[in-house]
Amino acid sequence: MIRLFGGKPEHPLADPKEARRILGALPEDGFKALEELEHWLESAGAAETLRPEARVQALFAVDEAAQPRLRRLAREYFASERLSRFHENRLWRALHGYYRQAGISFAGAVDLFVQGAKAGSEVRAMLPALLVRTLRNLGQHLKWMHLRYGPIDPGTWAALNGVYALAEARGLAHARVAPYPALPGESTPQLEFLRATMFSASAPDCLRPAEADLAERLIATFAPKFAIAGTPAPWFPFWTDLGKAMAPARSGRGDGASSGTRWFGAGAALAELEAFVGCIEAGGPVPSDLAGATGTDAEILLGVLRHLVRAWSPLPSERRSRRHAVKSRVAVIHGFDGVRSVLGKADALGSEAAGAESWVVENVSAGGFGAAVPQPKDDWLRVGALVALQPEGGANWVLGVVRRVNRTRAREARVGIETLARSAELLRFDAGGASEEGILIREDSAGSARILIAPGVYAPEQNLESRREGRIYLYLPQGIVGRGEDYDLVRYREMIRES
Repeated sequence: MIRLFGGKPEHPLADPKEARRILGALPEDGFKALEELEHWLESAGAAETLRPEARVQALFAVDEAAQPRLRRLAREYFASERLSRFHENRLWRALHGYYRQAGISFAGAVDLFVQGAKAGSEVRAMLPALLVRTLRNLGQHLKWMHLRYGPIDPGTWAALNGVYALAEARGLAHARVAPYPALPGESTPQLEFLRATMFSASAPDCLRPAEADLAERLIATFAPKFAIAGTPAPWFPFWTDLGKAMAPARSGRGDGASSGTRWFGAGAALAELEAFVGCIEAGGPVPSDLAGATGTDAEILLGVLRHLVRAWSPLPSERRSRRHAVKSRVAVIHGFDGVRSVLGKADALGSEAAGAESWVVENVSAGGFGAAVPQPKDDWLRVGALVALQPEGGANWVLGVVRRVNRTRAREARVGIETLARSAELLRFDAGGASEEGILIREDSAGSARILIAPGVYAPEQNLESRREGRIYLYLPQGIVGRGEDYDLVRYREMIRES
């Protein structure tokens, strides 16, 4: 609306009737609708002419209109690990962009209270819901940054810690409200704060995106049993400082404790989580609310549950083998097809291979190594990616899988790689009458082998047959032991007979 007789123009969302018309006319296309909603969040959050209560009401209305669209695009994002890169990037940008702007706009509305802006009883009554919504959106922004393994914007942590500090200062940390009218359940500022901090503390840099989403849903389920206090205790493995722009850290005490230092952990949820693991291990069904649209099975759920048990334990996990510091450069080829291409060429040099990258190995152990990645590529570097690495000056290719990714800044990442094999070979085999090519990894135990094959080739009751050096090799499937976007890792029993 525009004033006809002086004064500043009012914001279009200031009038509830006009706001309903605008939000009711959003495009059917989810991407376009979120783009418009992101614009309205920015506009309402920055409108100086809006009174505090009108600003909060406008932000609430926009955020409520966004929820079904956010859920629909998120289901599409997690529905398959094999989305096209273009579509996956488009989904991520839409969801991340919305939550980023929502966090900024809602935190700005909360900041009005910190600055002592005049507000009537109506807006003061809205403060608990505003705090919950702000922390929920900031937590989602952190989640979507973690899904790309960072880098994590420290400003988001500053906002999350500061908003929760205000909730405590106003005595509203335990105020129960329904976050959204159309969704069941209640929450509190403390629950939302713990959901975000426990997710970050649960090593999401070691999980695939769908696994991280499942971990977040589990965290939301167990959050009412989490614990937080202003004093340290042996059962609090994490700490943070509400006065700093810091992510949670694992520590028994926390150096330089201040009035803003908080210690927290899983509390009674850890025992419940361990019991849940036992139930699933005994063959119990996957709860329907956890299976969701991604079709989560017991194997995937168990992997995430065990990951959370290790992450939440007051005692940090011990490494199975000692690390040794080194500094050496390696050539890196990624992906199932890329690895096959270099294994298929005798004396292939990594420095000459198409698409090769150069990494710096910083530490090694019996099971793998850590490396620094300059200028990491967004289109493939993620947990579960298959890689082949050749030391500088060497000729052998080491096979590995990326198990941890942490983008410390836009042009640098730290990765952890599990070694699959010090050497491997291409394998041509027949599978159900079709000729296929895989990567054979021999194991120490006699008669056992693992084979990397393309997705869709494996069948539980289908043997593989390979003819080499006058012999017939028969491979009897024992089950899938690993999976990535472009490969399955299957264990087989190997039998040999003369041709």
